[in-house]
Amino acid sequence: MNEMTELASICTSDLTQTAGLGTGPVSCEPYRSPAYFERERENLFKRAWLTVGRVEQLPEKGSFFTKTIEIWNAPIVVTRGSDDRIQAFYNVCAHRGNQVVLTERGRASRFSCNYHNWVYRNDGSLMGVPDEANFFDLDKKKCGLVPIATDVWEGWIFLNHQKQPEVSLQEFLGDFGTRFAGVSWENTDTSLYFEAHLDANWKVLADAFSETYHIPSIHPATIGKTFASAVNPHSRPLDARFWGPHRQFSTFGNPDYAPPEDAMVEKMAYANRDTGNVLGAAETAGMTEYLDHPAINPKQSKHWALDIAVAFPTLHINLSPGGFWSHRFWPISVNRTRWEAEFHVPKPLTGREKLQQELYITRIAGILLEDVTNTERTQRGIEAGAYDTMQLQDGEVQIRHNLHHVDRWVNARTVREALGI
Repeated sequence: MNEMTELASICTSDLTQTAGLGTGPVSCEPYRSPAYFERERENLFKRAWLTVGRVEQLPEKGSFFTKTIEIWNAPIVVTRGSDDRIQAFYNVCAHRGNQVVLTERGRASRFSCNYHNWVYRNDGSLMGVPDEANFFDLDKKKCGLVPIATDVWEGWIFLNHQKQPEVSLQEFLGDFGTRFAGVSWENTDTSLYFEAHLDANWKVLADAFSETYHIPSIHPATIGKTFASAVNPHSRPLDARFWGPHRQFSTFGNPDYAPPEDAMVEKMAYANRDTGNVLGAAETAGMTEYLDHPAINPKQSKHWALDIAVAFPTLHINLSPGGFWSHRFWPISVNRTRWEAEFHVPKPLTGREKLQQELYITRIAGILLEDVTNTERTQRGIEAGAYDTMQLQDGEVQIRHNLHHVDRWVNARTVREALGI
């Protein structure tokens, strides 16, 4: 068997056409047009369900965390109430509009606005107003924190800007939600968190984590030889699957990779370790339930490195032999994005496990730095106006798919029309 025949037996071909997408150049305008960005704000981000975190961030009744959703121009607080219900509110006082909760996370049964000491229960209700008798017919029942439509899928907390969402979260996720239901999400109570503000459109950031064609050139010293091999030198993907605007992308991994002879620390950390690949932070032993889920490594390929599961528009869940991590992309302006990445790792029980995790963290930090610094260069190039279109190959099908569905939402009159339901 020659190398091209072997590659064809490993990697699915014609991903783009199989997905029903065009193969021509794609426009640069969605990445640089302020007018297009405003249409995204109104028609996509204010109508779609967006992920703000996981339930593990609210481990007990009274737990809360705060965030700013820049694309909504809104500070929010997410709470776990005394009834164990998770609910998000606008973090805005009914009196004069000040932010009520000023800490990032904690546990509290009530919140006090430090401007005039209006006090709210963590279920949002207003319970105390200083000098209440001096107000004019104040109805405290109408002055609680304003709730935001909130729902949970598989431990992920989703919000919707619409007061009455046009579709439920279940309808929004559709078959994607069914496919990934029941995944054994590993090590969710311990994580490594990265955040950065970058001078790039949110789609440039998403694109950077949506294809492996760049890996041999951008990451030659870090993961270039783990996602490519002599058989697959350009890191073609194994497979791609689509459910409306959501998708899954299976990447190639080199099953014959071994640390170089001079990489003594890496060799020590991974000696006699069944990690599946060097991006893993845990052994595959003991992860049978997680790895046996039919949505993970759907082709059951020995060349599998990881799956990228995308809950449109901004949540990327990466599922690898060593566990999962996620990216979230929060648009700030047409060329400014807040990027979050969270890597879940087990608590180390031995010195070797600690060494392995330290190597993992160091490697991940280097890879992410290579990716995110490149995005700002990409944005500057797009804004230069030298080209009005981009050329995409078959392995970049996720980028084309994302652009296609962003444009559907931007132009759709209703959410059901955007989803095609």
